Amino acid sequence: MKISFQTYKVQEWFGGDIMGVVELARRADELGVHQVNMVEHILMGTDFSNYPYGDFGVGPEYPWFETISVLSAIAAVTRNIRLSTGVMISPLRPAPLLAKQLATLDNLSRGRVDIGIGPGWQRAEYDAASIPWERRFSRMTDQLRACKALWTQAPASHHGEFYSFDNVYSTPFPVQPGGVPIWFGFALNDRNLDRIAELGDGWLPARETPAQMAEGIRRIKDAMAAKGRDPDRLQVRAGLHGPPGRRSDLNAALDRIPELAAAGATVVEISPAAFCKSPEQAEDLFKAAVAAGAEADDTLTPRPSQA
Repeated sequence: MKISFQTYKVQEWFGGDIMGVVELARRADELGVHQVNMVEHILMGTDFSNYPYGDFGVGPEYPWFETISVLSAIAAVTRNIRLSTGVMISPLRPAPLLAKQLATLDNLSRGRVDIGIGPGWQRAEYDAASIPWERRFSRMTDQLRACKALWTQAPASHHGEFYSFDNVYSTPFPVQPGGVPIWFGFALNDRNLDRIAELGDGWLPARETPAQMAEGIRRIKDAMAAKGRDPDRLQVRAGLHGPPGRRSDLNAALDRIPELAAAGATVVEISPAAFCKSPEQAEDLFKAAVAAGAEADDTLTPRPSQA
């Protein structure tokens, strides 16, 4: 089981200095953590009533750093750790800009990007960007189709509802063949299931139980197979979430890793800020989580028969 480091609130340990997060990501890389991922908000309004998971946990003045910029800094000081978001609100960026940003980051990191995207939950971000809130899911789908054309064709052409272009060049392509892997962070209604089956490489379940997650994974894989795509390519990042507003029990959280692995998760996201008080404690967390993930893999791997 692979481990993902969620950076949310970690900059508070460094007086708000984002370079502290970059340095901690470097240590996570050295300690064998598979992935680092960032939460995104371009800006914040004051209405949190539409947040789907209860208490949001911070106020509108909380500092949110731009994800591509920070992940670029992390790419420069790391060798192996993969770079992700959870989630980037992709419809807030024009498709050609998003394609260029992600292709550049993939080149800077030598092919280490797994982008997690979703449409977001806050209308204020869309209103301030003069982007319609309505039909944001459809905008996102067309955006990703356009990105895939720009990542694989030169010249590229695409004719969709929201984006249309003919014979344009956007090079360099991403290092990863076929473009940057796309992980979707949203609930699995029928339309979203179809989006993952067509365009996705991963799913980011939110608060699903292991049983609900296992059923969701089964549905996604069936839908991928129906479209002629290899369902074994699907990656799933499940979160180890603690109670909002208070520090959680690390050992109890790590004990859940085998259950998540058995349900079909391939990556477990862990937020140091939910379990630790300092960067030093976070390093101990990384070591414990990597060891627990390896133990879960050993448990799930069938032993060779003895003659």
